[in-house]
Amino acid sequence: MERLKNLGIVPINKDILYSLYSDLKRPDEKVSELERKGLIIRVKRNLYVVSQKVHNQKISSELVANHLYRPSYVSLDSALSHYGLIPERVYAMRSVCMTLHKQYDTPLGHFEYIKVPDKYYPIGISQQIVDNEYAYLIATPEKALCDKIVTTQNLRIQSVKAMNEYLEEDLRFEMSALSSFDVDIVAACIEFGKKKTELTQLLKLLQNGK
Repeated sequence: MERLKNLGIVPINKDILYSLYSDLKRPDEKVSELERKGLIIRVKRNLYVVSQKVHNQKISSELVANHLYRPSYVSLDSALSHYGLIPERVYAMRSVCMTLHKQYDTPLGHFEYIKVPDKYYPIGISQQIVDNEYAYLIATPEKALCDKIVTTQNLRIQSVKAMNEYLEEDLRFEMSALSSFDVDIVAACIEFGKKKTELTQLLKLLQNGK
């Protein structure tokens, strides 16, 4: 049990698990036993996390999301909720990626990945360090909002007024937070992303409030 506890909450593959029990003749059987007993949780093929009942720590869905599908970072509703910018509780962990749209139903919940253009992807990614023990990638508040706008189908916003109404009425966004937004991140999203008209209205809204 102590061997597993030392792994903490960072997702791991079978090679790491096998190395823990390299003194055994059949480490694969030991790994299967650990899974049956609920001491490790298989998130997908060749990706596991140690159960909370071993290390008594909360498993980070954000950290799991980063490892489940790479490269990716937590964004959209999940990041907006994380920052307290929207009131709704988010039940799916939503991330942004550069490859294919993907969804996973796991014992730890539902994970969704939305594709964006390669040059747009790296803008506004932040590393969140938790208790000096682990870190995960998450969109900054500005990028998370841009991601939400860019990836929402059939969203057409042609004016600053319409953008303001979208934020206040549709997203129930914490409007006071806009005063601290970095306009350079939004400007970069306009340059490299889609829905330039909509993002331009967001930029104008931010500039009007400065």
